[in-house]
Amino acid sequence: MAYQVAVIGAGFGGIGMAIALKQAGIDDFVVLDRAGDLGGTWRDNSYPGLTCDIPSHLYSFSFRPWRWSRRFPPREEILAYLHALVDERGLGAHLRFGSGVAAAEFDEGRAVWNLTLDDGGTLQARAVVCALGQLGRPALPDIAGRDGFAGPWWHSGRWNHDADLAGKRVAVVGTGASAIQFVPEIAKVAGHVDVYQRSAPYVLPKADRPYRDAEHALYDRLPVVRKADRLRIFLYGELLTSGFVLSPKMLAAPMQLWRRQLRTQIADPELRARCTPDYVLGCKRVAFSNDWYPALARPDVELVTEPIERVVPDGVVTAGGTTRGADVIIYGTGFKAAEFLAPMAVSGLGGRRLRDAWQDGPQAYLGITVSGFPNFFMLYGPNTNLGGNSIIYMLESQIGYVLGAVRALRAERLGWLDVRPEVQEAFNAWVQSASHSSVWESGCHNWYLTASGRNINNWPAQTFMYRYRVRRFDLGAYRIRPAMAGSGAA
Repeated sequence: MAYQVAVIGAGFGGIGMAIALKQAGIDDFVVLDRAGDLGGTWRDNSYPGLTCDIPSHLYSFSFRPWRWSRRFPPREEILAYLHALVDERGLGAHLRFGSGVAAAEFDEGRAVWNLTLDDGGTLQARAVVCALGQLGRPALPDIAGRDGFAGPWWHSGRWNHDADLAGKRVAVVGTGASAIQFVPEIAKVAGHVDVYQRSAPYVLPKADRPYRDAEHALYDRLPVVRKADRLRIFLYGELLTSGFVLSPKMLAAPMQLWRRQLRTQIADPELRARCTPDYVLGCKRVAFSNDWYPALARPDVELVTEPIERVVPDGVVTAGGTTRGADVIIYGTGFKAAEFLAPMAVSGLGGRRLRDAWQDGPQAYLGITVSGFPNFFMLYGPNTNLGGNSIIYMLESQIGYVLGAVRALRAERLGWLDVRPEVQEAFNAWVQSASHSSVWESGCHNWYLTASGRNINNWPAQTFMYRYRVRRFDLGAYRIRPAMAGSGAA
């Protein structure tokens, strides 16, 4: 079966791309997803306490505001929002679940992508849009004895809802954004929780609360007020981002908020010291929570900062030989964010494999296109992650750019377009140069950089500057090949 466009992934990026194609009058497309339902990372993650770190008015598409119940949306409402978009826009017939893509190979002669699905099936598309995200592949730490633990264990990204934690001794490995949300919840039911920390996170207050009926009435009657609140949130995020990419001196206000929260929520000076990061704010992902520090201060929760030496059948052994018993181990150790598009194998012009093109680290022009891989686009690709604003804003920017490329293929009757290598090289040289002044390169260990110190994940400027860079599709940045007769390029 052949399509004009194949979209891979049915999360925010894939659903947003499908809506844009539909609105542009392009109906010959399919959205493929390996799972049995839509939702992306919000579908896959289901741990207790899961909510968004971005305020709800900004964590939604600009063209479809929503009646959120709270200032920060919980998982269930986010999934309901995506389902409502699919129903409203009539996208159901375009969705194909249980259809993971194992390989994508470009046929230069026919100017089509041949996609091989996990089940062995195949389909073709003139253009491919990958919307697989960066936070979908759980990363487990390389700890000796991990698989020999006698009790149940799992990664937070694949939560085991059948396990009963009531009264159990629970070991939590990691203090990242996920652990900061689920530890306070499991501490309410577990008998004891040991939290193993490699480095302390910065945790800022989360101004969360339910929206009042009067506020809903105001937003419904005057939508401009909701738009104004969305703009306010965006501008605050831009101020935070400016501190990350221009000068840490601009982070004085959030640093004061962090200090006040730490001081007021943890009375024990020794515990407070262990909760104090030894790096610049923003070098690692900043978290937002009102109950993380109080959870660590509970008598039945212990923050362990000694390195883990190994896991034994009945617990965890730290450096120095101390063994702490555990009935359950939960790994809140993040995701393989640097493995873009994995495990899908992608081959472009001349059979060149994308993994070979990325042997020194993933890179793409505007985070969207890679030279040598025509008609192949990414949403939330390299260097489009954010530290202080909404990824939905970035996705909308990218979706508009990709739609411009698809329209150019049709309007100019092109077989394919491929970003010029010198254009990609110049863009990525700028990315690396701009990253040198960012907090991400200030010396901490994070998932934004490669082992050699190259930034492959984050956008190194204010978010509005990315929107400006992708405001229109520039065909001059691409090598083109006219469509062959009978290729169906019209």
